[in-house]
Amino acid sequence: MDFQPTEDQKDLRAGVRDLLAGRYGREALRASVDTGAAVDRALWRELGEAGFFALRLPEAEGGVGLGLPEAVLVFEEAGRVLLPGPLVATHLAAGVVPGAAAGTAVVTAFDLGGGEGGGRGGGGLVTYLAEADAVLGAAAVPAGEPVRSADPLTPLHRVDAYGDCSAYRSAGALLTAALQLGSALRTVELAVRYGKEREQFGQPIGAFQAVKHLCAEMLVRAEVARTAVYAAAVTAEAGEIATAKLLADGAAVRNARDCLQVHGGMGFTWEADVHLHLKRAWVRAEQWRTAAEAEELLAAELLASCA
Repeated sequence: MDFQPTEDQKDLRAGVRDLLAGRYGREALRASVDTGAAVDRALWRELGEAGFFALRLPEAEGGVGLGLPEAVLVFEEAGRVLLPGPLVATHLAAGVVPGAAAGTAVVTAFDLGGGEGGGRGGGGLVTYLAEADAVLGAAAVPAGEPVRSADPLTPLHRVDAYGDCSAYRSAGALLTAALQLGSALRTVELAVRYGKEREQFGQPIGAFQAVKHLCAEMLVRAEVARTAVYAAAVTAEAGEIATAKLLADGAAVRNARDCLQVHGGMGFTWEADVHLHLKRAWVRAEQWRTAAEAEELLAAELLASCA
């Protein structure tokens, strides 16, 4: 089985990277942080026009007609630039919620916390609730109480009751893993670049063995996660997706921490972007499928195979 992207898939990824570089570069990211604008409606519509949300919708229904492998490549690019907003939920809502495919509607989902399928009954946290026109798996947008979020661009609200997102759980976990993968790969780039620029004792810090080891471990972590995410996109098996989410979450969080270490004191300042990757990775690690849930699923599969 060939897990390498085709030329068409590479062109798709390059096109999305160019689109995001021109529309949501570092200046736009920092402007979003400064203003607290978690969702840019104009950008959301542009993403819709580019087919971001309708990528897996059949052509007969007005979509692009591609599959999970292509969606993973697109979401990886969104993760690299820390594009905010309920990207996964709106993508999953294409063809279900009017306006989602075109980007004229912002759709969030019951994707945070523990429990199967988002049908947790007792309430919990929802991302981007105030910005949403609809909630996947719910008849209406519920009222919610604002809760302080670790990530300045992922607003949270506590709601009293949840809907059911179980039908979207696996795809949501995989696409979130792709976002985490993009962030993990980007922090490798940031660490390497800073290691070449920052000098200590008359030479770049990247020449020091400790920094080399950190960067090498980051690269290995990200590439292992990349392999798992790409493989899960091809097989679409529940166990593969759980593995991909587990590895991608770990890579995103640990790489951001190691990148911060490479930056030293500069990494702890508000001006550095490293903390934004770390905070977003923390939140995404709790979305669609947590580490504990992934481990339980994999353990159940292992036990079943031994029975």
